[in-house]
Amino acid sequence: MKTEYDLLIVGGGMVGASLACALLPLARRYQLSIALVEAMPLPDAGSSVYQPSYDARSTALAYGARTFYEQLGIWAELSRHLTAIDRIHVSDKGQFGATRLNAEQEQVEALGYVVENRWLGQVLLQHIREQGSDLIDFICPAEVVDMQPCETGYEVELSAPESQRIGARLVVMADGGRSALRNRMGIGYTEQPYGQYAIVANLSLDRPHRNIAYERFTATGPIALLPGESVAGEHRCALVWTLPDDELAAVTELSDGAFLKQLQEHFGYRAGRFIRVGARHHYPLKLVQAEEQVRRGLVVLGNAAHALHPIAGQGYNLALRGVVGLAEMIAMQSEQGGALGDLAALQAYEQKRRKDQFRTIEFSDRTMKLFTSQNSLLRLGRTAGLQFMDICPSAKTLFARAAMGLDMPAMRLP
Repeated sequence: MKTEYDLLIVGGGMVGASLACALLPLARRYQLSIALVEAMPLPDAGSSVYQPSYDARSTALAYGARTFYEQLGIWAELSRHLTAIDRIHVSDKGQFGATRLNAEQEQVEALGYVVENRWLGQVLLQHIREQGSDLIDFICPAEVVDMQPCETGYEVELSAPESQRIGARLVVMADGGRSALRNRMGIGYTEQPYGQYAIVANLSLDRPHRNIAYERFTATGPIALLPGESVAGEHRCALVWTLPDDELAAVTELSDGAFLKQLQEHFGYRAGRFIRVGARHHYPLKLVQAEEQVRRGLVVLGNAAHALHPIAGQGYNLALRGVVGLAEMIAMQSEQGGALGDLAALQAYEQKRRKDQFRTIEFSDRTMKLFTSQNSLLRLGRTAGLQFMDICPSAKTLFARAAMGLDMPAMRLP
């Protein structure tokens, strides 16, 4: 471990590791010194054996994310345990309106992809080890216990496991939505509770899922079902079931059988019969935005900067676009001989990111409010809208491009 770094990434999860991978060519080209701090121990190096876990959490990657991971050179490896989304079915319970999206009609290989978080993390870390062992230092398990601004950037105190101090010209906080460091640094945030909880679990179906993703809007909240990789011969899907706060306890206390029965009543049988459910987890839904995403020598990235409602599945994809934008800024500063932590450069980066964030957050926030409203006029309007979209190719293509992340800033590295 060095005592001075050009860039320090705090958090080795999917966002932090993706940024580290994106910076490897820049680190080699401009001789940048980079360190990645992670609180959890790294998995053993060199292990290529991966067995999908029934209860593993998954993430939906928009089609636009594929370009990014292809540029990193990891898409082929990642594809070994990806599930393509070939079709998307959007419906409103109790109404006739429905919209169906098809990858073949949109002339793309897939509308998106579902990947287990653990597999994505393993591929990213393995890529760093293989391509950047001489460029990136892993400091883990370790935590940042204090950060103080200094003339060159930040002086950072680490517990690894004993206290150590290092300097960094630019610190990137990518340590998640519950970032203790964000609070420790006095970075405020706005929080808008939705009065809802999300129950997440994996389900087994009595038939193949045919690579169809479902978004089912109900009176109590949306239900999303994403196709997943089969495990032990069982056809598996990832469930996100949104419920009002006051209904959570009654549902979480149900036995597995009663839970599946109630879910089936809400969702219907278009995907088949639910025959098994794995471990169930739940968390409150709220829109969270950091009030400051940059300071001199500091960037807040990923869920530490913004946490969205999962209705549109855009949270991680928004974070990836932030990774690309930050890599662009670092490339420009390195090319011009500027300081990585220069406030003006960071503010220009933030201004671009805020526009993307506003558009993405508005889309997910308004969609959630529209499809959970019980106003009869709104219900009639959204039913007509879904019907119109299903019969209008141009409207369907616009919706598909939004779902695939193709109308957002391109995820193409400098």
